[in-house]
Amino acid sequence: MGATMRVLTRALDSFSLMLPYAAAALLSLFFGMFIGQVQAEDLQKDQRIISIGSSLTEIVYALEAQDRLAAVDTTSLYPEEAKKLPNVGYMRALSAEGVLAANPDHILMMEGSGPPTAVDVLKAASIKLTEVKEVYSPEGILEKIDIVGNALQLPDETKTLKAKVKADLDEAIAYAHQQAKPLKVVFVISEGGGKPLVAGRETGAHAVIGLAGATNVFANLRGYKPVSKEALIAAAPDVVMMMSRPGSSGQSAILKEPGFNLTPAGLNGNLIVMDGVYLLGFGPRTAQALRDLSDRFVKIAAISDAKS
Repeated sequence: MGATMRVLTRALDSFSLMLPYAAAALLSLFFGMFIGQVQAEDLQKDQRIISIGSSLTEIVYALEAQDRLAAVDTTSLYPEEAKKLPNVGYMRALSAEGVLAANPDHILMMEGSGPPTAVDVLKAASIKLTEVKEVYSPEGILEKIDIVGNALQLPDETKTLKAKVKADLDEAIAYAHQQAKPLKVVFVISEGGGKPLVAGRETGAHAVIGLAGATNVFANLRGYKPVSKEALIAAAPDVVMMMSRPGSSGQSAILKEPGFNLTPAGLNGNLIVMDGVYLLGFGPRTAQALRDLSDRFVKIAAISDAKS
C-alpha cells in the first residue's frame, strides 16, 4: 500500500510540473489557429477581383463585396459606382496585358469573353480565373450567384441573395403570365441596311420575351439572324423591341421601314426600347426588368383590344 502511494505521489508531482508546459502548448496552439484565421480573413478581404460581365459585377455588389473590386469591363454599368472603377475594356475585345496590369488575385469572367488568345494568356497566368457560363433562365441566374458567391467565399450572403432573387423571379414570372392575350414580338438587334438582324431561340432576347409572357415570332431561327421584309410581314409581330443605345432617340423610325410598316407593330406604332444591360443581363435585376416589360406588353394589349 505504501509503495502504491509513493508511485501515485510521484505521478502527481510529475503531472503538476508538466501543467505549465501543457498550458503553454495549448495556448500557443490556440493563438496560432486564431492568427491563421485572422490572416486568412484579411487575405480574403484584400483580394483584388476583376469582374468581366455586367451580371457578375451586379452580383458582386449585391453580395456587398464591392470593396474587393479592382476593375471591371465596359458592360459593367450598374450600379453607378461601378463606372468609377478602373476599366479593362469590352469583354469581347480584351487585352490580356490590360487585365493583368490591374494586378488581380482573381478574375470573374463570363463565358464568351475574348478574344480567345487573350483568354488563353489569362488562363495560363498564375491567377485564379472563374469562368461563368451564361444560361438564359431563372436557374441560370441562381447558378451565377452560386458561382460568384463561392468564388468570393461568402456562403451566408450567397444563400440570402439566392433566396431573395428566386422569390423575386417567381413572383415576376407569375405576374407576367397573368396576361390574357400574349403578344407576338420581334426583337431587333440592328437594322442591317434592309435586312434587320433579329433574335431567334437560344438568345437572351428570346428568353426574356417568353418569361415576360409574350411570344418571339422568330423562334424558328437560332441565334441572331438577318430576315427579309417578306419574312417580317409574314411573321406579323404586334410589337417591335430594341435595346436603347447612345443616340437612339430616332429608333421609332424603324416602324416606317419596309416590312415593319406593314406589320401590326408598324401600323399601330408599337415599339419598346429598353436598356440592354438591364433587360438582357440575367442578374439580380432581371425580375424587375420582367415586370417592367410585362407592364408594357399589358398596356399595348389593352390599347389593341380597345381599338378592335
